[in-house]
Amino acid sequence: MDILARPRRLRLDEKIRNMTRETRMSKDSLIYPIFIEEGKDIRTEITTMPGQKRYSIDTMGEELESVSKAGVRNIILFGAPAHKDECGSGAYDEHGIVQEALRAAKKDFPDLYYIGDVCMCEYTSHGHCGILKGETVDNDKTLPLLAQTAVSQVRAGADMVAPSDMMDGRVLAIRDALDEAGYENTPIMSYAAKYASAFYGPFREAAGSDNFKGNRKTYQMDYHNRREALKEVFLDLEEGADIIMVKPALSYLDIIREVRDNIDVPVAAYSVSGEYAMIKAAGMAGMVDEASIIAETTTSIFRAGADMLITYFAKEAAQMIQSGQIG
Repeated sequence: MDILARPRRLRLDEKIRNMTRETRMSKDSLIYPIFIEEGKDIRTEITTMPGQKRYSIDTMGEELESVSKAGVRNIILFGAPAHKDECGSGAYDEHGIVQEALRAAKKDFPDLYYIGDVCMCEYTSHGHCGILKGETVDNDKTLPLLAQTAVSQVRAGADMVAPSDMMDGRVLAIRDALDEAGYENTPIMSYAAKYASAFYGPFREAAGSDNFKGNRKTYQMDYHNRREALKEVFLDLEEGADIIMVKPALSYLDIIREVRDNIDVPVAAYSVSGEYAMIKAAGMAGMVDEASIIAETTTSIFRAGADMLITYFAKEAAQMIQSGQIG
């Protein structure tokens, strides 16, 4: 047959497929979440997220060592405090669980890069991401506490802060506070397009907030909306965000692409607990090849336009990149 254009020519063997790949990944683009619990000698299995644990400060070095050996250099820390109150004071306590974990991690593993998640949901007795006024979150009263949280984390050793609360104006409040404290070079990775999602379910056990009742739909985004994501992104950029995040990832690949096509700063995505739990459950049940699913879903997020990825599969993905299975 007289066929001039034969796309299959570039698929004939692994060598040419690897050479002509459009999507390239690096271990440097992976970020691994770690949950820190108050106490000692803690390695608590997270039943909703098989393979994940909560660590105390004295045991977290085991996981940091494991992550480092896998070739992952970037960590985002979440706290599970022993005490919670209505104003989430543990979030901005200079000796809070994340702050103390940062000090210890920086001392023992100084070559890793540490990101502090800035929010109050893990620290409030009601589980919301800010100060309650009646049944709703008081946006403006929450802002100075988020700013205080960010400064305390950076003072303790965080290399970057990542506000995940979805309060209006929080990026500007944090940027101003960091600059005033002398941390003008500390970047902000904003959870800019964070949707109110059922995919966060397993995270509640991981962060010790599984007693939360209600929802966060008055501040997290409606998953029906696409254009609104760009509004949130542009507002955060105007306020000083250095990196923009989309969360969750797999059901929001279109949003990742939309954001990537419209901004010129790095784009992050967060492959969340529910995505991890579904893949693990299907793999453990023998329904899918877990490694192949990890490779394909991870690639899809980068293909959509993400420059970096927060994922509970960071260690596995790093090993696959090293072996050439992905990337």
